[in-house]
Parts: sequence; C-alpha cells; structure tokens
Amino acid sequence: MEGKIEKIIEEKGLYGEEVNAGGTEEEIEIFIKRSADELNVNLPDEYVSVLKEMNGIEFNGFIVYGIDESIIKGDWKQHINGLIECNKIWYENEWQKQYIFLGESNISWYVYDLEAAKYYELDNPSGRVDEEYSSFSALLEKILSDSLI
Repeated sequence: MEGKIEKIIEEKGLYGEEVNAGGTEEEIEIFIKRSADELNVNLPDEYVSVLKEMNGIEFNGFIVYGIDESIIKGDWKQHINGLIECNKIWYENEWQKQYIFLGESNISWYVYDLEAAKYYELDNPSGRVDEEYSSFSALLEKILSDSLI
C-alpha cells in the first residue's frame, strides 16, 4: 500500500498537487465525537488509523473520505470530501444507514457495514455488494490499485 501512496504522491507532484497530511490527535478526537453525535456511528479503528497518516484522498476519480474541513484547524493540500458531510447525503435513503460510507468512485461506494462489521464495495447506484474485504487495509489497497490504472 505504501508504494501505491508514494506513486500517487509522485503523480500529483507532476501537476503541483499534494496529498493531505494526517489529522492531528485533537482533530481526530473531534471527528470521532461528531461522527457519533451527528451520524450515530462509531468509526472503525482501522479507518481512523489511516486518517492519522493521510486525511482523505482524491485521485483519478477515486475518493477516500477524510476528516471534514470544518474540523481541520490548519491548511489542507487538496479538497477533503468529509465523511460526516458525505454520509449525511447518503443517509437520506434509510436503507443506506446500515453503512458508513468511506469513499466512492464513479461506479462504486466503499463502505463499512455496521451490523456485519465488514467492508464492501457496492455498486453505485443499486447498492448491490460487488466485493467483500476482510479489512479496511484490503479495501484501501483495492481503491489505490484501481486509481493507478
């Protein structure tokens, strides 16, 4: 996964763009609390760990949601598609509240199923499960690989 992130950083650098650094401890604490308060969800630890290294990413049409910009105290290098803000949109459909939406692409949603405690790639817009992943790392690896094609 590290090699793929480095490749994305390198490619973005060719266009004068940068990847966001990870969130601070304070930002992450606020983010976890606001996610619980506003979405009524507990974020998966594995996802939160990634946010400490990289606060969301958007590359070649693939997006991994990050800490919402309204929580960030400092500057960010690229626009952050905030998890809370995006999930509020997806939660307009009642059936989608079984998931935490962690990212998206043109044809997929990347989610964590709150009841099954599993990660899935869903077809967008039908919501049909296309793939199941054993961890957020495995899902992120897939997202990064697809974005580099």
